[in-house]
Amino acid sequence: MKNRIRRVGWMSLYGLLLCQSIQAQPMPSLPVPTDQAGINQGRFIGVLVGTAAFYTVTLLMLRKQWYKKKVPFHSFNDNAEWLQMDKVGHAATAYCMSRGGYELMRWSGVDERASILTGGLLAVLFQTTLEVFDGHAEGWGFSKGDMVANVAGTALFMGQQYGAGQQVVSLKYGFRKTIFPPYRPNLLGKTTGQQMLKDYNGQQYWLSVNLASVLPVGPDFPRWLNLDVGYSGSGMIGGHENPKVVDAAGNEVKFTRYRQFFISPDADLSRVGAFSPSLQRFIGTAQFFKIPAPSLEFNRIKGLRFHPLILPKE
Repeated sequence: MKNRIRRVGWMSLYGLLLCQSIQAQPMPSLPVPTDQAGINQGRFIGVLVGTAAFYTVTLLMLRKQWYKKKVPFHSFNDNAEWLQMDKVGHAATAYCMSRGGYELMRWSGVDERASILTGGLLAVLFQTTLEVFDGHAEGWGFSKGDMVANVAGTALFMGQQYGAGQQVVSLKYGFRKTIFPPYRPNLLGKTTGQQMLKDYNGQQYWLSVNLASVLPVGPDFPRWLNLDVGYSGSGMIGGHENPKVVDAAGNEVKFTRYRQFFISPDADLSRVGAFSPSLQRFIGTAQFFKIPAPSLEFNRIKGLRFHPLILPKE
């Protein structure tokens, strides 16, 4: 279990690195390259070489660190672990990688439909390869639940891009520090950087809806305004259940596991018309991370709570 959550965390990191290397999707009101402009050969070759190198190096690093001992292919049912936070994380990573591949293809001059298909296939290929590695790894296994989440995240991107020509809703990531890692630092992380990847209590995943794309608003309505619905979990220091832990005084500490639901405003800065296209593309590289904002939380333990800006440690 400890190795599996660590591998999932690194997979998410690689997905985030890919997303950070892409351009933001330009707004329809801004000048964008047309399909008739043709493929930019230099960019296209660079994207192909860079993507192949990224794929190869990532898999070699993962294989060296976590897939050393190979066993016969087998399945692993982890659907009940971590209050399904890891499944939401898989979907968000697949969405991010699909959009990343698409943006790279469009930047290279590839036409719209081919770019959508390529982005989706790259995301599915990358994550399926990791799941196959899991299926041959001791202590892990091929997870059908992970694959469903991977396909769902990819489908969310491709379906919207094919059907609407834009991302009306997107998946975003957020994080807050929690009190749980010190009780199991090897599993949940010792540093803030490790905890961002490994502490599911601190991770938040947001479904971000662009209001101007779904509501009959006027021309003066801010096109960049989004409304986000978030999900997280708390009280988890083990996958299925919490092991016995003690505090500094030697007293046993028990945590209650529960789900958390949030609603919060957000901003899609790539839709701010005052920015130049180049600045929009630069800003868009960080769009996978939710902008901190006030939020309402509901959970079955503490009911309804308001968070002014920064969520407190749980």
